Amino acid sequence: MNPVALGQSDLRVSPICLGTMTFGEQVVEAEAHRIMDRAVERGVDFFDTAEMYAVPAREATFGATEAIIGRWLKARPGMREKLTIASKVAGPSRGMPWIREGSGMTAADIQRSCDASLKRLQTEVIDLYQIHWPERHVPAFGAMYYDPKKETSATPIHEQLEALAALVKQGKIRHIGLSNESPYGVHEFVRLAEQHGLPRVATTQNPYCLVNRSYENALDETCHRLNVSLLAYSPLAFGLLTGKFDEFAPTDAAAPKQARIAKYESVQKQRWGRPDALAAARRYNALARENGMTPVQMALAFCYTKWQVASTIIGVTSVAQLDEDLNAWGTQLSPELLAQIDKIRWESRDPAV
Repeated sequence: MNPVALGQSDLRVSPICLGTMTFGEQVVEAEAHRIMDRAVERGVDFFDTAEMYAVPAREATFGATEAIIGRWLKARPGMREKLTIASKVAGPSRGMPWIREGSGMTAADIQRSCDASLKRLQTEVIDLYQIHWPERHVPAFGAMYYDPKKETSATPIHEQLEALAALVKQGKIRHIGLSNESPYGVHEFVRLAEQHGLPRVATTQNPYCLVNRSYENALDETCHRLNVSLLAYSPLAFGLLTGKFDEFAPTDAAAPKQARIAKYESVQKQRWGRPDALAAARRYNALARENGMTPVQMALAFCYTKWQVASTIIGVTSVAQLDEDLNAWGTQLSPELLAQIDKIRWESRDPAV
């Protein structure tokens, strides 16, 4: 895997990124360490985490993932210098009062969150520090429409950028990114950064997979023209595109019990648990098999080969899953197959948006 550049930054990373949000919930620490060891062995040098993790988010596991990564790094002298580590500051509380008091995300909140992440990660600097979701009201995590009546923004984007600039100046972060953003948000962050000499966002981390290609509805043009790289998350749609739910709905008694979408009610209620998302995933999975591939191979190859994607974030619960995902690298999808994929999208749209 050749390294890819992230935006206008000096970051060069593997085109596959190890997502870690299962560490500390579905994945015990010893297995998480094995997964990280194996990822590095196979050429992955880009890890993504967040202060909010593990997921599903709850008070008992808040910060657990970063702490697991920190202990792994401490036990492996010299490893930190080989890796690009990304983390995130949580946006305004979405029913998670343990993250911070109040519903906002002030400059002081950003500073405190970064300091706490550095301590848990046992590192002096975070290479890419991202805003997990916008401070302003934006439809995300299954919401469909923007509603100005729901606006509660209290910290302007300019002020957020100044807080991040202070962290760069302190040497605590190297570059900044966004997550779950809209075309307006990306453009405004870039505009204000260039106008005021503040850090320019290098990336946006948004969902991108066969059942959610909403990124291609204008955000891809925005990011292309502004040179902001996409970190694609949930390429397997929380397991829908693995085929494990082709025979059973996530809520069926016979469905795989350890899958996140089956195990946690909060996930089922969001975009990935929708019946139309499952129905569309089954069509894509059948198409993969008809073309001599596993559903995982086709779904990941779709992300791995799209011009819109800089690095694809894969989340796994075992070394075996990691190897399966990495083995899909190099799989090519023919123009005829891509046309069939687009036909399904035309008929089912983006059911997991």
